[in-house]
Amino acid sequence: MQKPSIPKGTRDFSPEEMAKRNYIFDTIKTVFQLFGFRQIETPAMENLSTLLGKYGEEGDKLLFKILNSGDFLSALTPEDLQEGNSAKTATKIAEKGLRYDLTVPFARYVVMHRQEITFPFKRFQIQPVWRADRPQKGRYREFFQCDADIIGSDSLLNEVELLQMIDEVFKRLNILIITKLNNRKILSGIAEIIGEADKITDLTVAIDKLDKIGLENVNEELRSKNISQEAIDKLQPIILLRGSNEEKIETLKNVLATSKTGLKGIEEIEFILNKTALLSLENQIELDLTLARGLNYYTGTIIEVKAVDAEIGSISGGGRYDNLTGIFGLPNVSGVGISFGADRIYDVLNRLNLYPDNLTQGTDILFVNFGEQEENFILPLLTQLRNKGVSAEIYPEPAKIKKQLSYADANHIPFVALIGENEISEGKITLKNMKSGDQIKISRDEFIKKLSTKNRQQ
Repeated sequence: MQKPSIPKGTRDFSPEEMAKRNYIFDTIKTVFQLFGFRQIETPAMENLSTLLGKYGEEGDKLLFKILNSGDFLSALTPEDLQEGNSAKTATKIAEKGLRYDLTVPFARYVVMHRQEITFPFKRFQIQPVWRADRPQKGRYREFFQCDADIIGSDSLLNEVELLQMIDEVFKRLNILIITKLNNRKILSGIAEIIGEADKITDLTVAIDKLDKIGLENVNEELRSKNISQEAIDKLQPIILLRGSNEEKIETLKNVLATSKTGLKGIEEIEFILNKTALLSLENQIELDLTLARGLNYYTGTIIEVKAVDAEIGSISGGGRYDNLTGIFGLPNVSGVGISFGADRIYDVLNRLNLYPDNLTQGTDILFVNFGEQEENFILPLLTQLRNKGVSAEIYPEPAKIKKQLSYADANHIPFVALIGENEISEGKITLKNMKSGDQIKISRDEFIKKLSTKNRQQ
């Protein structure tokens, strides 16, 4: 008999792991709500017509497609099979696919529900996405995204607010970060002044890989895209620009003096940096001209967040897009958004052991089961405790006491209540602290008060 398994790039999560993951989701969700964002959800699957062509050629290849119900092969002709064009064949036998990100479904949602939405619309979404990528460390085929977007407003105060939110989330999670900023208009201006304005996409895709593949390989990739050596030479001092944010901006103002687009990008970055300087943020923001982010729909600010104490790639990122809803027939709606990579944040917290104490503790108290008479005494008490917000359970059968205490230990239950014949006749409860091993005998009222207070303190 074949052993059960799960698809590569997916994971099971135990109760302890779920407690950790929910800590991340709850922290992010609380901050989103604190800033006035409201939650929506979209289906796990979308029509392929919604998804195809939105992520570039590479993205299209990574879409998980869902076979049509029933006899899907009837849609194919012998010619289709002989032709061997799998992309063309796939569209005939699959009309739906699993969502690749939350941004394109959000754009589709805005267009479909535009009559009900008040702009600017601040939404957040915390749901899984799927990519048929090659699984490797820190990269999964099923993973969660936690997105927040503001759509229907051009104001750069939105970018400032998102940077504030990033700072607040990672402050609460105790992760030290560096937030890197750039602007697509600056990149366009650079492409303009080196004489390669029409190669902006090739330029940004290559520059974005600087951290991963190094300068020489970036230059090699640029050559392979037919970008002239002269342009590559002009690009070097810009890519390798060092110094403080202010120094970089001053240099850029000189370098991009003849580019209207480039200067507009500098103006936007300056506005954002000046406003965030008023906010006493805990984490550093750095202007990084090599930051391009692969997705082509960014038109203004680009944001990427890295953990200072863990080498794991980007743990959050986003930017400004001016016409995302245009792909669905609603032009000129500007938006800006960020996405937190919950799975990578989870890996960082695990690596640095930054979870709060008692996080994996679910139940506050276990009642030992001695038999039917004791059960009848305990059941109303359980209800009373739960009504006060205390998580309580009774062992389901009168097993050996050692077995019941082992259950409490294995499930990190801090307190055990022992109520036998003596306790019932005395109107007392024996409370055992599983950590210290201490036992005390107290009245029912004291017992309820003690546990309710403990619960409030946690």
